[in-house]
Amino acid sequence: MDKLNKNQIRDLLPHREPMLLIDELFDIKKLSSATALVKVRKDSFFVQGHFPGSPVMPGVLIVESFGQAAAALTADGIDKSTYENKLVFLMGVEKARFRNPVIPDCDLILKIEAIRSHGRVWKYKGEAFVNDKKMADAVWSATIVDRK
Repeated sequence: MDKLNKNQIRDLLPHREPMLLIDELFDIKKLSSATALVKVRKDSFFVQGHFPGSPVMPGVLIVESFGQAAAALTADGIDKSTYENKLVFLMGVEKARFRNPVIPDCDLILKIEAIRSHGRVWKYKGEAFVNDKKMADAVWSATIVDRK
């Protein structure tokens, strides 16, 4: 499948509202790369407190969005029995740069790529854009673990 909507992403990930940040995953190249859409809106849960009067999407939520997009890309590409009753945990963020503030109302576009995998450990890189302007980039790793 080349495109996943929010309901299909929800079927792949354990995240639920308000923490399910990815609205769509498209341009999917199996276990290799994808593009994700995060609709950053004035009523997004973090806007009220970060920062009142001058809302900005927190950098940590941009990194979380990268992670969710990567987890959906991976889950979509592997056999369901591999991730069923399992969770994907962020292991480390090697690099994260926040170049410009992400201000609501905008569509945050995440371009992610799987760099390598070794067993249950995966490494990814990504870039975030608003209107073709780079907002952030990161390199991170994650692992698939039992849900216990």
